[in-house]
Parts: sequence; C-alpha cells; structure tokens
Amino acid sequence: MHARLVSVDGGPPVDLEKDLSLVGRDEDCDVQLDHKSVSKQHCVLVKTDGLILVRDLGSTNGTRVNGQRIRRAALLPNDTLSVANLKFTVKFGAELDKEKEPVSDEGKKGGPATPLRRNALPDVYPETKPKG
Repeated sequence: MHARLVSVDGGPPVDLEKDLSLVGRDEDCDVQLDHKSVSKQHCVLVKTDGLILVRDLGSTNGTRVNGQRIRRAALLPNDTLSVANLKFTVKFGAELDKEKEPVSDEGKKGGPATPLRRNALPDVYPETKPKG
C-alpha cells in the first residue's frame, strides 16, 4: 500500500515507503523531520491492510490525530496527523490514487466493499482541566 503525508504548511510531501517507519529528528529515522519541536524518536507509523497505525514514543510535544493528542491510534485517509508542531494530511489507498490519475465515472465500480468506521475508543490522553 502506498501512503503519503502531505504537509499542511506547504512543505514537501513525505512518502511512507516502508511498512514500519520511525519518525523523528534523529538522522537514523526513516522519516526525518528537522524541526526543533520534533523529538529525536517521535512516533512510529505502521502500514496495515486499509489503514495506518501511529504510536507516540513518549515524545515531548506529542502526536495528535485530528487535533486529539494520542498514545496510539488508527489513521484513515484525509486524517490530520500532527507531529509536534508539524501538520500533515494522511493520503493512502483510493484517496491517493485519485490524486495520481483522475478516473472517469465509467471506470468506477460500486462503492467500498466495507465502509471504514472511526475508532469509538481511541487511546488518547485525557484532557486536563486547569486547577483554579
């Protein structure tokens, strides 16, 4: 499965070529993000059948999916992944294929066999309320 992280801020897109990609600032990372807010080993992305799993590696500035800080979560096409202060739109599967080559209505077959559903109980950090 081909997957890409498209920078929301206009930076270059990042292709996820491996099934398991280590993301961070360190030069040994598969996806190297050279920004001071990114931890040396920030998170890991794993491509599986039909989705991408993300797991934060105890980073200082956190990993967020659609604005929610997570420990681990499943990514679907067009989700927003924030690695510290860097934001990306996740593209893979049919969503990425649409960008590569437009298909006419005649070439399309019925909808997806099984619709994807969002995880009702993602592994997220609880929102803390300031003491006052």
